[in-house]
Formats: sequence, structure tokens, C-alpha cells
Amino acid sequence: MLRLDREQAISVAALALLLLACVFTAGLTVQMRADAGRELAEHRELLARLESRMRADAGRSSGTAPPTAILDAPTTGIASAKLQAYLTQLADLQHAGLVSTASEAAKRDEAPDTIRIQATLDMNTEALRAILYQLESGTPYVFVDALTLQPASTTAGRVEDPLLRATMSLRAFWRQGSP
Repeated sequence: MLRLDREQAISVAALALLLLACVFTAGLTVQMRADAGRELAEHRELLARLESRMRADAGRSSGTAPPTAILDAPTTGIASAKLQAYLTQLADLQHAGLVSTASEAAKRDEAPDTIRIQATLDMNTEALRAILYQLESGTPYVFVDALTLQPASTTAGRVEDPLLRATMSLRAFWRQGSP
């Protein structure tokens, strides 16, 4: 029988340890790959369920704004004028006094299809409530970004429903359409 000296025995033991480490590493890698595959399958199943739920919800509601919700005009200037005319119509319906309107430049971080106007109106609280409701829920969609209220005059008018001066910053969206 073959007898190993001390150096050979140490070398064989080191080789056996190296071989054992390689087998352990390969087994650990296979286990990690199997775990990752199971986790990927779970995530894909969850994604499929979410997509099917989203498709079902999209079937119930279209998710897009109706065509009348967006101002249709060939230029931003005309779209801004349409928004001002819409605000004037709302003010007339509520017997509010339109003091002034002016177009504002869109902010740098806004989409290019955004138009802005600033309007000042004199009205009572009932008219203010009605106009704000109609702006936010009517068509076209208009968003009130800022609202400042102050008494319209220093003389006390009707105490139960005073006349207010409302300054509003309004934002709406437009789509380039034909003239």
C-alpha cells in the first residue's frame, strides 16, 4: 500500500477541502437560482393579476377625458380666449361681476398644452361656490390653482352675504384643432 509523507497528506487534505468548497458553492448557487425562479414566478403571477384587474377596470370606465373636456383651438391664444369666454359665461349665470381676466404664461415645468388665466370677480359666497363647482366639475376641465378672497369694498353691504373680490389662477388643457 502506498504511504504518503506529511507534505503529500497536507496536499491531499487541501485538495479535498477545495473540492468540498466547490461542491458547496455549486449547491448554494443552484439553491439561489431556484429561489430566484420561484420569486420571479410569483411576481409574474401578481403582475398578471394586476393587469387583468386593470383591464377589467378600464372596461368599466374609459379612463380618458371626453373630447369636450379639453379646449379645442388652433393656438394657445384662441384657447385662452375660449377659457375666458367660458368664465365670463359662468360669471353671468351667477350674476357675478367680472372685473378683469388676463392670460398667464405657462410655467416651465408644465406641459406645452397647458393654458393659464388669472381672473378677478366680484360676487357673493353663493355665486363663488357655484362658479368653483362648475369650473372644477364642468366641461372643459378647469383647475383652480390659487384663490384669494377679500371684501369687495370697505363699506358694509349685506352682512349675511357680503360681496367678495375673488382672484383666481386657473389652468386648463387645450388640443390643437382646426380653426
